Amino acid sequence: MRILIAEDEAVSRRMLEATLQKWGYEVVAVADGLAAWQALEGEDPPHLAILDWMMPGMDGTEVCQRVRELSHAPQTYLILLTARGSSEDVVRGLEAGANDYVTKPFDREELRARVQVGRRVVELQASLAQRVRELEEALAGVNQLQGLLPICSYCKKIRDDRNYWQQVERYISEHSEAVFSHSICPDCFEKFVKPELEKLHSPRETEP
Repeated sequence: MRILIAEDEAVSRRMLEATLQKWGYEVVAVADGLAAWQALEGEDPPHLAILDWMMPGMDGTEVCQRVRELSHAPQTYLILLTARGSSEDVVRGLEAGANDYVTKPFDREELRARVQVGRRVVELQASLAQRVRELEEALAGVNQLQGLLPICSYCKKIRDDRNYWQQVERYISEHSEAVFSHSICPDCFEKFVKPELEKLHSPRETEP
């Protein structure tokens, strides 16, 4: 998984980058909010971003707000990195669109746990999006029978829109994904099949 780091302080940025790479993540590191915004609004953006709150040009909360306004982009998991630890600041960051926050100086194990939570959320979102696409594809391939179908009162054939009369099973097969297997209902067995069987098994009359 690729993770974006946006941190204007060089030492903190290199420390974050080295830590995440050690944990096996691919890291994209930038030094300001504008570069972070450009990375997140482009094609194939990182699915997780760690954004410093205070950055020149565009701060972390503004980046969060802009990302959440993107209707076409995948939902990026956003973690704010901040020295502000008051409840008011936390609420402000979350209202701006951040999913989580880490206070400076960050504890590595806490950061690791929060990144892992973000990774699980991203993977679940990707899995759900894939299921939705599969469902949409399945629904798009289903032909539904709609409207009034003229059916013969005697032979039960159906008249199609070209004024041809067809057997019910053929018509339905051509207009849906249904596949037929033929059987005999109990009523027809009693009415048609059973008398024929009785005829076959009854003793023949002998001529005098």
